[in-house]
Amino acid sequence: MKRIVVMVAALLAALVAYLLAWPVPVEPVTWTAPAAPGYAGPHAPNQRLAGLKMIDLGGEEGPEHIAIGPDGKLYAAVASGRILRMNADGSGREAWAHSGGRVLGFDFDAQGRMIAADAVKGLLAIGADRQVVVLADQVDGQPIRYADAVVVARNGRIYFSDASTRFAPAQWGGTFEASVLDIIEQSSTGRVLEHDPASGRTRVVAQGLSFANGVALSLDQRLLYVNETGKYRVWAIAVDADRLDLARPSPQARVLLDNLPGYPDNLMRGLDGRIWLGLAKPRNPTIDAMAGKPWLRAITLRLPRALWPVPKAYGHVIAFTEDGRIVADLQDPSGTYPETTAVTETRDRLYVQSLHARGLGWLPAAR
Repeated sequence: MKRIVVMVAALLAALVAYLLAWPVPVEPVTWTAPAAPGYAGPHAPNQRLAGLKMIDLGGEEGPEHIAIGPDGKLYAAVASGRILRMNADGSGREAWAHSGGRVLGFDFDAQGRMIAADAVKGLLAIGADRQVVVLADQVDGQPIRYADAVVVARNGRIYFSDASTRFAPAQWGGTFEASVLDIIEQSSTGRVLEHDPASGRTRVVAQGLSFANGVALSLDQRLLYVNETGKYRVWAIAVDADRLDLARPSPQARVLLDNLPGYPDNLMRGLDGRIWLGLAKPRNPTIDAMAGKPWLRAITLRLPRALWPVPKAYGHVIAFTEDGRIVADLQDPSGTYPETTAVTETRDRLYVQSLHARGLGWLPAAR
């Protein structure tokens, strides 16, 4: 019996030592999570996103970004690194290009080129010949580790997010895995970059974001709207800001939407002045409770992945105006369509973007 007790004690001691001292890739910092608002007010529970119709993607998954090209075709970036092209109803689907990485966002410039934010390769241009050209993979001699979302201004300048300067998807198992590490750490190394194709120069517009994600331009092209996924908010940032540190108050930046009920992902310009935002996951009270306990977040990463406090699936997309007013809220509490990252709006349909879905979801546009 004494021998068994000694063995159990030794095992417990080894387990405690492992939980307290085993190396993990993150260095969590303390932050203050706002009290979750829950599903109330403009985000009152509803079923408006339930029952999505589906477009088959031929075995591909993760239509993370969807947009209508200059040719009127529907383009979708999927997990394999391919860019799919199809008709609005999904017919005529083809593998139009392959980035060699993972495109998370794209836009089209005045020449009709696809300008893509590739989480592995950086900022890319894909022409009508389907050739992939790297426009930028570093800034000030430092690598762009996690290019995430992109928008092209009317003057040709390109604005895009570098979600994390700490965790590159190519080194940490993929885009989702790297995002989890960055948000757990909360070191706020995300930034917004500008690339000028005329000069070839890339510069930092703003920095200090906890996982910089979706980007969109205001109608007058003077402001950038940027999702800060790790802190549940959306910023409005002046496009002419230079190396703005968002940890300090500035007249060039303000929080437009704060304390959202989930993790904001992509931003997409819709019709009639709307901007669509996807909430990839809902808030998790366990994660918020650990905000002031960095040591506990480190311990979490030492547990089997099945025990991580990953938020449940919950479909949720919203639309807002440039003054921050919520004008649409669509939910599917069942979470049947995983990680609803945004909406692409046309006169006929709402296409729903997703990080992991095996089809492209859509709804008829409201009449």
